[in-house]
Amino acid sequence: MPKITDVAHKAGVSVTTVSRVLNNRGYISEATRDKVYKAMKDINYQPNELARSLYRRKSNTIGLIVPNVSHPFFSELTYYLEHFAHKKHYKLLLCNSNRDVNKEKEYIELLKQNQVEGVIMGSQVLEVENYLNLNLPIVSFDRALSKNIPVVTSDNYLGGKLASDLLIKKKCEDIAYIYGGIGGPHHTALLANDRYQGFLEGIKTRKDQISLITKELNTSEIESMVEEVSEFLKINPTIDGIFASSDIIASTIIQACYRLKKAIPDDLKIIGYDGVELSTVITPPLTTISQPLEKLSELTIDLLIRQIKGEKVPFNNLLPVSLVERGTT
Repeated sequence: MPKITDVAHKAGVSVTTVSRVLNNRGYISEATRDKVYKAMKDINYQPNELARSLYRRKSNTIGLIVPNVSHPFFSELTYYLEHFAHKKHYKLLLCNSNRDVNKEKEYIELLKQNQVEGVIMGSQVLEVENYLNLNLPIVSFDRALSKNIPVVTSDNYLGGKLASDLLIKKKCEDIAYIYGGIGGPHHTALLANDRYQGFLEGIKTRKDQISLITKELNTSEIESMVEEVSEFLKINPTIDGIFASSDIIASTIIQACYRLKKAIPDDLKIIGYDGVELSTVITPPLTTISQPLEKLSELTIDLLIRQIKGEKVPFNNLLPVSLVERGTT
């Protein structure tokens, strides 16, 4: 494997000069810089990024912890965060916690070892002190964890209210709210819980004409969710409107309806939440409360990098949601 000394020999310069080129330190003429880069290319020299980051005390790396990268929402979130991080010349170190305490501890250590410059918290099962002890800039996504950690979220309360208003407009009378627990400690920190509060507030305006029942799903496995929803609908056959706390849950409700031969939207109207791409390709296309995921991601990266630069940033960062009506209502 070629070494920095090989680059220096090939370019006809000192090792110190090559090091200055690699770390962009001190004055180097364009001609010398070009010679060093050509030598690197000729002998296929790959700089040791970790060594360079230790030398510069700057890794240009951001740590991202998510609960489940295979989940459509977190998959799209990760895509946009990486996109905007790259535009700012930062790399993303992805940690898939699976809501496992030991795994999250291991990733905390990994982030330390790789000298990340900041952390985005999309999952948290450890006590918040574990993150504060990193002494790094942090942005929390959709979780209110500490007055010292800025949070980025969409208006979950408004989303719930928009969903209730639409089901009322569609003359639904037996309504259900079906949600899936994220699970693990600190579940109450999730601002997504406000979706139910907004939904409930809208239903209260018509409480004399509308009945409301809630159902928490006890699994995150798709097939098991379909089974659970099917049983719920069998026990409650008069339900004519459902608000699901995510698009993925809404998609399992659609599958359950097909099994039970319930027509959508004639027999049952369904509203999801998130606005992920999945909502456009299932049949019928899903009515959903859409989060501005691209804008949320751009804001998250911007806030983190501003902190890395030593700037103060606002604590609460709330973006509006929108109702996208499609075939399920």
